[in-house]
Amino acid sequence: MTKLLGRTLATLLLAVPLAACSSDAGGVDVRPPDVEVDTPALREVKARIGMDDCRPGTGEPVAGGLPEVTLPCLGGGPDVELSTLRGPMVINLWQANCGPCREEMPALEEFHQQHAEQVAVLGIDFNDVHPDGALALAEETGATYPSIADPGGDLMAEETFAIARRGLPVFLFVDADGTVVGQDSGGVASVGEVEDLVAEHLGIDL
Repeated sequence: MTKLLGRTLATLLLAVPLAACSSDAGGVDVRPPDVEVDTPALREVKARIGMDDCRPGTGEPVAGGLPEVTLPCLGGGPDVELSTLRGPMVINLWQANCGPCREEMPALEEFHQQHAEQVAVLGIDFNDVHPDGALALAEETGATYPSIADPGGDLMAEETFAIARRGLPVFLFVDADGTVVGQDSGGVASVGEVEDLVAEHLGIDL
């Protein structure tokens, strides 16, 4: 009987981390095993894609801004302290196994190519323990805008990113002062739709 209980408990413990890999895991606060998002193999893929490196911010934390959370750059590069970032900026939360993310990434890339000087694009590979799959998706869709990585789902505990608990993709809009001025569900199909969201939330007509 004792052995049976032990095997049952072990099975349950092994099953718990799997639940934490879902973007709609709600209040689950279980971290996956350490996930390396900066390895020689990942750096090679990132270089082949031509993906931009992450750029750390220079600001101080502000009320209504991004949380004081530091995350690594996907595929190598400098870590980014979110609260230091300043806009105008579009932040896109995505994931390797997210179908709608795959569909909208070419539109985001087109926006990045056309408007990077006016409005920056930053991806967050959110709650995703497959950085190799994430970079493979970026390569497939031609996405070269930078992405940081949140393999442990740390941002799920931050109220600023609560919208992501309902599913991906998701947009956050950050103004020049570092304040998060808008959120929106993703799934855009064209650069024009991204421009419309920027006009709505950031007040910038492109």
